[in-house]
Amino acid sequence: MNKLRLAHLPTPLWHNSALDEMVGAQVWVKRDDMTSGAAAGNKLRKLEYLLGDALHRRATVVLTCGGVQSNHARATAVAARELGMRALLFLGTPDGKPPAQATGNLFLDLMVGAGLRFLAPDQYRQRQALMEEAAREIAAQGERAYVIPMGGSTGLGALGYADAMREVRQQLDGGQGGGPAGFDAVVCACGSGGTAAGCVIGARAFGVAPRVCAMAVCEDEATFRSAIADIVVQAGAITAPPGPPADLHVYDAWKGPAYGVASDEQRHFIVEVAERSGLVLDPVYTGKALFGLARLPDKPRRVLFLHTGGLPGLLAQCEAMFPRLPR
Repeated sequence: MNKLRLAHLPTPLWHNSALDEMVGAQVWVKRDDMTSGAAAGNKLRKLEYLLGDALHRRATVVLTCGGVQSNHARATAVAARELGMRALLFLGTPDGKPPAQATGNLFLDLMVGAGLRFLAPDQYRQRQALMEEAAREIAAQGERAYVIPMGGSTGLGALGYADAMREVRQQLDGGQGGGPAGFDAVVCACGSGGTAAGCVIGARAFGVAPRVCAMAVCEDEATFRSAIADIVVQAGAITAPPGPPADLHVYDAWKGPAYGVASDEQRHFIVEVAERSGLVLDPVYTGKALFGLARLPDKPRRVLFLHTGGLPGLLAQCEAMFPRLPR
């Protein structure tokens, strides 16, 4: 494998007593919102493997997809440009047209010169085929294209979060995170399954936690159980797993009104968390995931919560969030 070093590691294990009170558990936050600068977030751990493979294959253009405020697309565009490659992004919008304003992640996509193709919902359902077709067109022009599926959620990409679990074990052994004891569960947002799959591979194997709680931000429990299982199998075909997988629990009760849309109660929760603890969450992934953890009926006592980033997406929703701010 051709793994790169893109992320600023190890990321901190962060604790705040006010956050514990809000959630009703001891919460240690793995601050993967600090993996980089403009490319920060959980996707960078996956991209260390995926863009390493792209460079090994001498790619000049990297193609990937996501919503118009995709953290993954933005991280891919920024990191690819740092490595001397261009990015071509296939972004879903309600009508297949670009938004009236380029904000948040989309603004950063444009800043690093990413090519953009906007897809209506029916087109977005065919995104993988459209990317493969574009890759063939690029190859016909004498360049080399590399296609990364949505979220970087492949067996190769998932290895980034198996590595993250090893990193947490090393931190616990060093006395961080209240260590050396592990956690009752790892909790993460789930939008495409790759991060959860990597945690399933590594959490029990490295003595971090016996179970992984994936908080769906779209789709349903059955969809993600199947997707995560498939990614774990793919990863196992690349390299031998380090040990037994963690138990997987998928929760789909707190995904909000739609992907990328938080409920009023979730927005209020995000603002309250920031006001009381200083932890800034986003309304697409981390806000929904921590909201779900706070409402779990079978709540683990001691939790490792993955902060997967998403600040640009929060800033793109200032108008929706503003009424919730204390004044």
